[in-house]
Amino acid sequence: MAKTGLEITEAQFREQIRDLAKTFGWMFYFTWQSFHSPKGWPDVALCKPPRLILAELKSETGQPTESQRMWLYTLQNCPGCEVYLWRPSDFDEIVSILEEEKK
Repeated sequence: MAKTGLEITEAQFREQIRDLAKTFGWMFYFTWQSFHSPKGWPDVALCKPPRLILAELKSETGQPTESQRMWLYTLQNCPGCEVYLWRPSDFDEIVSILEEEKK
């Protein structure tokens, strides 16, 4: 059973998203170390043509940085790109999003 609520770490949450992606046939990408990359890019990318999802993952209490908010806002204005800020409490909604077939 999936952990939800305040006890789950962002890393554990990311692994849940990775497992869901695999279950529903999505490719999953996560940058392990981004020392030399611009700040704020979303944590994960999921791809299952024709869909591309970019998601910033936060714990229940975590807040996005200004650069994360800027990237999310900018990407949300790109047609065809689904952009989310996900928390563990969004788990049921995330399942629905990943199992949904959009054409």
